Amino acid sequence: MRRIFDLDLMLYRDQALGMDLSGLHVPLITPFTADDRLDTAGLERLADDVLSAGAVGLVALGTTGEPATLAAAEKRAVLDVCAQACADHGAMLTVGAGSNATAATVAAVGEVDRRAGAVLVVVPYYTRPSAAGVIAHFRAVAAASPLPVIVYDVPARTGRILGFDAVTELAATDGVVGFKHAPGVLGDTTMRLLADRADGVAFLAGDDVTVSATLALGADGAILASANVAPREYAALVAAWAAGRVDEARTLGHALVPLAVALFAEPNPVVIKAVLAAQGRIASPAVRLPLLTASRAATDSALAAFAAAVWERRIGLSGTRDEPGEGSGEDPLQAGVEVDEGVAEAGVAAVQRGDRGRWGGDLVERARE
Repeated sequence: MRRIFDLDLMLYRDQALGMDLSGLHVPLITPFTADDRLDTAGLERLADDVLSAGAVGLVALGTTGEPATLAAAEKRAVLDVCAQACADHGAMLTVGAGSNATAATVAAVGEVDRRAGAVLVVVPYYTRPSAAGVIAHFRAVAAASPLPVIVYDVPARTGRILGFDAVTELAATDGVVGFKHAPGVLGDTTMRLLADRADGVAFLAGDDVTVSATLALGADGAILASANVAPREYAALVAAWAAGRVDEARTLGHALVPLAVALFAEPNPVVIKAVLAAQGRIASPAVRLPLLTASRAATDSALAAFAAAVWERRIGLSGTRDEPGEGSGEDPLQAGVEVDEGVAEAGVAAVQRGDRGRWGGDLVERARE
């Protein structure tokens, strides 16, 4: 029986290894109702929204989805919604799994829903193993996984910085097909990895603030929490860099930096949820303890930055700075979501003035006047 299982696993994984890991993948938030129940209807709408806007895949139960706070039944419900949305759109589903215990991670990836195309496994956190320990961890996980493994390298959460040699060795591990690369800074390791990459291993930008620079250096795509709020803009950014439309990509990338900064001004995903709720895309900004809901100031700043980024994308597409309602492209106030008009107009006005660097408290105050 064990031999049959091994052959089945090898066949399934060999088929999945032919995937194309590129484009924009969105790690979905998990919406809750005001009385702390899973909002499956809101999740269905959001999944359809981001895939219709240009994302090529979803990540379910990633850090942005607050999986540590979900009951087993809630996790199954989230997977069902995301798997159905991906099936409807012909998109890829990646599932977050793993912990800082190798045996538990091996067990978790062995039980991952086979409707997924890959499993996203974080570098062991808190215990801070050596680089050799991290490599041994992923070798054990990849050997046991029925799905290709994407390594999630995020030192800000794990406390472990992986150098060039460690990442190169991980990239050569059978069953590892990619990295969500979120080092926090673009240092020599990132430069060397993107300049001398292993064949068949994808590098997906995972830092929202530096995503444009990482794509410019040659990343294959991105996994971005901020794309819950602005999927069309981030999909356009990834596509522009992939097609070599440098001026368009650079302009949009600059406009999205203030949005990413604003969305991460408080612990992820609290501001993202607050913005989505303010736009009417989910019913409630609720998060579960120990997270607290976003402040009004952080929410307003992010709404203004969103409106400005939408307007900048329109400018990039049309090549003009027409007044809202004129020329081609959409009005940021009619971009498929409801945005508080005063905040949105302030964000648009900032872009029209060329004031790209001031999406902070002063802009919010102008929006409230």
